[in-house]
Amino acid sequence: MTAAGLVLLGLVGLVVGSFLNVCIGRLPAGESVVTPRSRCPFCRKPIAWHDNIPVVSYLVLGGRCRHCQARIPLRYPLIEMATGALFVLQGLAWGNDLPLLGARLVFTAMLIVLFGTDFETQRLPNVITIPGIVIGIAFSVFLPPGLLESVLGAAIGAGVLGLIRWLWKRFTGVEGMGLGDVKMIAMIGAFLGWRQVWVVLFLSSLVGAVIGILLMIAGGRSMQSRLPFGTFLALAALIASLVGSELLNWYLG
Repeated sequence: MTAAGLVLLGLVGLVVGSFLNVCIGRLPAGESVVTPRSRCPFCRKPIAWHDNIPVVSYLVLGGRCRHCQARIPLRYPLIEMATGALFVLQGLAWGNDLPLLGARLVFTAMLIVLFGTDFETQRLPNVITIPGIVIGIAFSVFLPPGLLESVLGAAIGAGVLGLIRWLWKRFTGVEGMGLGDVKMIAMIGAFLGWRQVWVVLFLSSLVGAVIGILLMIAGGRSMQSRLPFGTFLALAALIASLVGSELLNWYLG
C-alpha cells in the first residue's frame, strides 16, 4: 500500500474511532448507536459537527463540553487515535490484499469496541460477539483462514475457554470469566482460524497473569477477583491479526 493510501486509512480510522466511542458508551446500556445523534454524556445536549471532529475538537475544547464544561473522558481521543494507528498497521500488514484488509479492519473495529466495553463495564455485548462469529465465518468462505479453519477456530476457542471457565469455578467457587469471554474467543477463532486461537490464548493468559500478579502484590486484588479478560483477549487478537503467523512459525521453529 502506498504512503497516500496509509494516510487515508489513518484518517478513516480516526472517523471510525469516533463511531466506536459511541458503541462503547451505548451498547452496554442497550441503547441505539444510530439515534439520537452524538451528545454530551453529562448534560445530554447534542454535539455540533464542528465539536465532533476526531481528536481535533477535543484539543480545541480543552477536553471539556462546550455547554456544561464537564470534562470529556480521555477515552474518546485515545480510542480515535488507537483506531487510526491500528488501521494503518493493518494496511502495512495486508495492504496488498484489499479484500483481506477489509476483513481485518472490520475485525479490528469489533475488537476495539469489546476492549472498551469490557474495560469500562466488564461486559462483552452479544450484539458484537455473536454476529462477529457469523461474519468471521462468512469472510472465511472467500478469504484466509478458510472455512474449515474458521469453523474449527470458533469451536475450539469456545470449547477450550468454556472448559477453563468451568474448571476455575469448580475449584475456586467463583466465576473467573463470563460467557462473554467464551463467545469472544469464538469470534476471534472465526476470523483467524484455530491455529491462531492458541496464540491468542497464550498471549492473553500471559498478559492477564502478569497484570493479576502485579495487582495482587499491590494489594488491589485477590485470587477471588475477576479481571476483565476480554481486554487481554482483544490485545492478543490484535497482535495475532498482524503477526500471529510469524509468531507461530517462530515458536514451532
